[in-house]
Parts: sequence; structure tokens; C-alpha cells
Amino acid sequence: MNNTNPDNPLSLQSQLTRLLASLGSDDAASVKGVFGAWTNLVGAAVAAHVQPVKLVDSTLIVEVDDPHWATEMKFLEASLCEKISQLTTTPVTSLEVRVKRR
Repeated sequence: MNNTNPDNPLSLQSQLTRLLASLGSDDAASVKGVFGAWTNLVGAAVAAHVQPVKLVDSTLIVEVDDPHWATEMKFLEASLCEKISQLTTTPVTSLEVRVKRR
């Protein structure tokens, strides 16, 4: 339903949440919590090699620049999911790690 009534405008966050849902991602608050705080969550050393790509349901998809980091992320998965879940409205229970193609 498209609400274009100027007396009842949609908030930017609700429009962003609808857009993200149409793309298969989570709500705006969760995405902001993960993407906006990524370096603080994982530290600068990890953030230099690992980037969040998409949050789908309870799975965070991350992209790493080297297979070594894929292994490292599996070791960090439980603690990272716990940290992320504290910042978001959706609990994150798993990571899907993808190695960036060169």
C-alpha cells in the first residue's frame, strides 16, 4: 500500500525498513546497529579485512578479503553474534562468511 497522503507522511525509517525488507534484509534499526558500529564491534584490525554485507533474518553475511579471515570469523562467530544481538532488534545467531573474489 502506498501512503502518499501529505497529512499522514511515512517516516524515513519506516520507508527504509520497507525497502530493506523488499531486498530480503532486516529492519533499519538492526542494519544500522550492525553496519554503523562494525569497527567498534570487531576492532580495527578485523574491520580492515572483514565487511558486513547483508543481514538476513538472524544471519549476518560478511565478506572477507582472504580465506584466512574466513577461518578467523568462524572462531569469533559466537562472541560476535552475542555483541551484535545486543545492538539490534533482531538476534543474530550465525555468520555466513564469503571470500571476496579478486
